[in-house]
Amino acid sequence: MTVTQERTTGDLLVATGITCRFGGLVALDDVGFRIAPGEIVGLIGPNGSGKSTLLSCLSLGRRPDAGKIMLSGKDISRRRPSTVARMGLTRTFQDARVFPELTVLENVLLSRNWTTLPRFGALRGPEESVRERADRLLDLVGIRSMSATHAGELSGGQQRLLELVMAIMPSPKVVMLDEATSGVNPALILELADHLRLLHREENVSFVIVEHNVGFVFGMADRVVVLEQGRVLADGTPDEVKANQEVIDAYLGA
Repeated sequence: MTVTQERTTGDLLVATGITCRFGGLVALDDVGFRIAPGEIVGLIGPNGSGKSTLLSCLSLGRRPDAGKIMLSGKDISRRRPSTVARMGLTRTFQDARVFPELTVLENVLLSRNWTTLPRFGALRGPEESVRERADRLLDLVGIRSMSATHAGELSGGQQRLLELVMAIMPSPKVVMLDEATSGVNPALILELADHLRLLHREENVSFVIVEHNVGFVFGMADRVVVLEQGRVLADGTPDEVKANQEVIDAYLGA
């Protein structure tokens, strides 16, 4: 079962015909992808199936060789990544990207507008509403008490939470999480899931979650898309995907 590309009414993000090549290697082959407002979509598949490449194409960090990407009804296929972020699509990466020499709070304040990242004047004298939002988001993920701690002193899991807050701070419509549980102590993964659910509810944001931890994805997602060799193998509810024999054979195993 593939993504129904014709179903675009009401969808927040719609990608059709996404193709990406690295020399002679076709990393993505005519991939379709969609996400509705407030939806959580999991993106899974074997190593090398194209998951992170698709995220890079959707966020325009890597411009696809073919295809179209629509965000809130606007074609963003040729926009700059900073413009796409300003329009409401942010992401995290496989390795947490924070500013280690800055405090937790400074990292969050700096992320309120991704287009001003090089201008550290953004840290001076933030208006009260911005500071209140930063404090509230840090409180929601349980690290407000570390506001004055340098980000480089945080654990891997705490840096993940900080990066998540940084992605949420600009009030995006869609946040894409690349390997959200990477570097997180297994005992804290359930806590991370709770934080994500809380942010999802409080911020009314859509999440795209790329993960090797399929249990985490199946427990979080409204819908799961499976990639295999650069193509969509399945797209359905977690229960539908878990019961899909093609997915079992290609990825989940018996």
